[in-house]
Amino acid sequence: MKTKPSLTVIGDVGVDLVLGPIIEWPRIGTETLVEKSELRAGGSGGNAALAAHYLGGESHLLSLVGDDHFGAWLSGELRTLHASLPTCRSPTSMSIGFIHACSERSFFTTRGHLERLAYGHVRPHLTPALNDASIVLLTGVFLTPELRKSYDRLINDIAQLGHQLALDTGWPPNDWSESTRSEVARWIARCDHVLLNELEVASLAGRDDVGSAIQDVSKLLKPHASLIVKTGARGAIGLQDGRRFESTVANLSVFDTIGAGDSFNAGYLLARLSGQDLQGALRSGCSAATSIISRFPRRNIKRGELADALAFADARLCAQQ
Repeated sequence: MKTKPSLTVIGDVGVDLVLGPIIEWPRIGTETLVEKSELRAGGSGGNAALAAHYLGGESHLLSLVGDDHFGAWLSGELRTLHASLPTCRSPTSMSIGFIHACSERSFFTTRGHLERLAYGHVRPHLTPALNDASIVLLTGVFLTPELRKSYDRLINDIAQLGHQLALDTGWPPNDWSESTRSEVARWIARCDHVLLNELEVASLAGRDDVGSAIQDVSKLLKPHASLIVKTGARGAIGLQDGRRFESTVANLSVFDTIGAGDSFNAGYLLARLSGQDLQGALRSGCSAATSIISRFPRRNIKRGELADALAFADARLCAQQ
């Protein structure tokens, strides 16, 4: 019997409090009432694993939680997933996401347990690939500085265990320096799937023109690897072996776009695991993202409820191609 390929997610999990909408930033000393809120498990790694769960996929989430009330709560929220979440002596990281009336977001994030996540917390739970289609997704690089110190070692381990490697760097809190660009370029050269948004691609390449930046970053890829550029409400672009593909998204009015990129990652990677080509995986990623972020609150989504979003010939998207 053929072994089912697996998805492993290594990265950041935290507590997310989403509030909004807000029309303007409040003055100091005032109080503002908002219409909607949700307290939920989050972080890039947590969002991707939860998205895979909503889409009916399986994943193994490797991360860390703090030893406080929120750490226990977070572990409970993620208990339906296949998650390995050791506890460290630290407050659990928390993010407050403010949704603006224009649909943009602002975040305040505490340092907390994410700065303690290290190689020793995840390596014991990283197992050999079930087959050569299995994928490990690395997320939240710049929010986990201790783990980042061991990224080269971890990437070597992932390859030796037979997994493909996917990477979503996120945004460095101290912005992009030349040393950071060189570090990320070194990782990209080892990846099979590089998942960035257009601002990250432009910043990584040090260019204002996104089209030129995409070409520059694609030159860092190893043969047959894929560069995925998430372009927000416009969809996504994919490059592989010199060929370019695009996918659009359905027009939706969405209140909460937090985690859209992570949801895309889950849809894209599950599609790749199922054998879809780059074009099909782009469609599945876009469809997964729109299906998930159009739901509020998200904690009410049941396992597999959004599995249809992974269909290769999603009618809404194909009609727009």
